[in-house]
Amino acid sequence: MKVAVIRFPGSNCDQDAFHSLRDDLGIGAEYVWHESHSLAGFDAVFLPGGFSYGDYLRCGAMAARAPVMEEVKRFAKEGKPVIGACNGFQMLCESGLLPGALLLNAEQKFICKDVYLKAENRTSIWTRGVDKVLRIPIAHGEGRYVADDELVARLEGNGQIAFRYVTASGEQSDEANVNGSAHSIAGVLNESGNVLGLMPHPERATRALLGSTDGFAILNGLKLIASNL
Repeated sequence: MKVAVIRFPGSNCDQDAFHSLRDDLGIGAEYVWHESHSLAGFDAVFLPGGFSYGDYLRCGAMAARAPVMEEVKRFAKEGKPVIGACNGFQMLCESGLLPGALLLNAEQKFICKDVYLKAENRTSIWTRGVDKVLRIPIAHGEGRYVADDELVARLEGNGQIAFRYVTASGEQSDEANVNGSAHSIAGVLNESGNVLGLMPHPERATRALLGSTDGFAILNGLKLIASNL
């Protein structure tokens, strides 16, 4: 198993993803520059958080048009695993790989704290077996997931809502929905379930020293795939 960690100008979580995958999960990871036209030899893709291209236009809008994203789209179409955290989630939405959009947090303030997540889908590679409330950090100013009622109903019906913001006990509440996302949605899947976008950072929750190892529950899907390669 070898995961491509895509690097964009302005990204600041690419090293977090790289070391989490390589050192904590024990799977292969290599950096790939955003101008690359090939992902040959890779089995999965990680789109990291940060402020790609300085967040000009809209967060993730310019990164979504980088040359490497054509390869990411091919990966997704072939059913290979693609995960985007924070800015990576924004890229996936801006590129059309995931539905919906990310806008300014409801209170228009940057939020950096731990949040609690509950898996709504239990069948994707990313959510299979996630049967407990996870504590995962967030760090974003434009993380409010926006979708109209029709889209949310479709996501619900297709099992594409991956995670919701909840309290530590697993209940939905206005307080737990820290950025005002529609229906407390923290992460969504594509219809096939191989592409996951989420605002929280699972790659920052794979070491007890940093406060939580709950990120393993999400990223372990890559190890399951690696065992079958």
